[in-house]
Amino acid sequence: MSETIIFWHWWIFGGVLILVEMLLPGFFFLWMGVSALAVGLMLWIFPPLGWEWQFLTFAVLSVASIVVWRLWLRNNPPQTDQPALNRRGMRYVGRVFTLEAPIVNGVGKLRVDDTMWKVEGADAAAGTRVKVTGVDGTLLKVERQP
Repeated sequence: MSETIIFWHWWIFGGVLILVEMLLPGFFFLWMGVSALAVGLMLWIFPPLGWEWQFLTFAVLSVASIVVWRLWLRNNPPQTDQPALNRRGMRYVGRVFTLEAPIVNGVGKLRVDDTMWKVEGADAAAGTRVKVTGVDGTLLKVERQP
C-alpha cells in the first residue's frame, strides 16, 4: 500500500467536509470542502505534486474562498420579505404605543403585547402616546405623539 496522498484522499476529505456543512451550516466547511475537491482535481491532473504543496494549496484555497464568500455576502445581503425577523425591536419602528411607566431622566417603559420594553426619549408621563423612532439593542428610542 502506498503512503502517498492521492487525489481520492482529497475527494473523500472534500466530501466529508461538505457533509459536515450539512450538519453544521454556516458556509465555512462548504468552502473548505470545495477547496479539498479542487486540490484533488489538481492532483489528478498533476500527480507528482508533493504533499507540502497539496496542503499549502488547500490552506490558501480555503482561506481565500471563505474570505471571498464573506466579502460577497456583505456586499450582496440576502433579500427577504421579513428583514427584521431576528431583530424584533425593528418591527416596532414607526408604530405608536402608550407608555406603561413614565419616562424620567430619559428612561421609561412601555408594553408591547406581552413584553415590557425599556425606552429612551424626552421625559413624559405614564399613559402618553409615543412613536418608536429607532432601536439600540433592547432599548427602543421614542418620541411623543401629539
